Amino acid sequence: MNVLLRPACRLAGALALLSSPAFAAMGGAANSYGLLPGDVASAQALSLFNADVSAVYYNPASLMADPRGELSVGNLIADHQIDARSQGGTAPLSRQGELLPVDESELTLIGMKTDLSSLTKVEHPLYFGIMIGVEKYGREMMAFQSGTSTQGQYLQYGRQPLFLTAGGATRLLPGIDAGLAFRVTLHADATLSGQSNLAGTTQYEQLQVSAKPKLTPIVGVNIDWGRLLCPERDCMAGHLETALAWRAAANTQTQVNANVVIPGTIPPPGLNLLLTTIDAYQPDILSLGLQYKGERLRVGLTGEWQQWSMLEGEFAADTVRNQANLRFKDILIPRVGAQFRLNDTYALTGGVAFEPSALESDRSLDVNYLDNDRYVIGLGASAEFKDPWIFAFPVRLDLAYQMHLLQDRSFALTSTQVNGGNPYETLETGGEVHVLTGSLTLKF
Repeated sequence: MNVLLRPACRLAGALALLSSPAFAAMGGAANSYGLLPGDVASAQALSLFNADVSAVYYNPASLMADPRGELSVGNLIADHQIDARSQGGTAPLSRQGELLPVDESELTLIGMKTDLSSLTKVEHPLYFGIMIGVEKYGREMMAFQSGTSTQGQYLQYGRQPLFLTAGGATRLLPGIDAGLAFRVTLHADATLSGQSNLAGTTQYEQLQVSAKPKLTPIVGVNIDWGRLLCPERDCMAGHLETALAWRAAANTQTQVNANVVIPGTIPPPGLNLLLTTIDAYQPDILSLGLQYKGERLRVGLTGEWQQWSMLEGEFAADTVRNQANLRFKDILIPRVGAQFRLNDTYALTGGVAFEPSALESDRSLDVNYLDNDRYVIGLGASAEFKDPWIFAFPVRLDLAYQMHLLQDRSFALTSTQVNGGNPYETLETGGEVHVLTGSLTLKF
């Protein structure tokens, strides 16, 4: 039977790899690290209030925070040093402290925001922003691979598929801004049919591939208590701001439908193989933040609730992972960050966060997902030059570094191909993730 199925499996396998033969993450760069250096340096604690174009993803209402337009170009590199240490078992694999094969992420980011009110006859601010991110300096538009593993595979980190978010913001009342944006993800469908012999040589092939965008909303509201309660005088609430943002769940999805006829062995209508799988999942995220903004210092505290439990239902329809009985839990992530302006040109930013693992299962048949609780520490610097010698507008340079400290956690590896589906090895994982990013921003 394996000989008969081999040609059909080759057809379906080749079609599935049309996306890209790269390891990808179930998470995303925007959630795992941050987008622009300001987000990375503050461990996303200040992202709800940052006026950068990345606000179109974290909180589109913050596009109103700076009246100037902006064009930003940046690059983010994440190096994953995740250890896998065997603790023994009935059939342990030969390894001791080896690194899990998690691909380095090299994300190129381009963003722009501008005031569109000049296009209308109404004198009311209306800001538009767009943020695009692509892997491998634009050479890898859709980093995607879904599969099982007997070695264990990491849930969160890896290369990211195309990132695209666009939206706008306006002022509802003095002191209250609101924004709406949409994240664009791709749902790909592929159909392949043909005839084959037992050696896998095909003929009369027909291939159809389509990818349709799916829009998921992002909504944000900012309240400047000083402008709202005491616009013409100083008051206790004058330096406080509150932000609330909701990002709807999103994922990248691929469905492959392959049909093969082997004359004399598998007659028409042929053998159908259907593969449906998801990648780069973002759960529903609700964020609430409070910021104190002084003359030079601003401090932000953010609580972020992520509804990962819904991923269990997504995996129930995933033909790669539906046998794994994966369980996820909703998590709350606390983030604290601060920025201090040394003078009109230079500023320093730092932040910390604790991100508990959303993966509740310590074993997942055939899939063998691994994940850890982690502490996130960020640090960055920026320099804004008001009158650069070559540009007609101010230019800002930003650099940021972020470290993830993964807390040790043990998992039992299981596979229907090893030890009859019973645990065959106990694996302890831990390690570090290092992120370095920089950007050049032109203000206009």
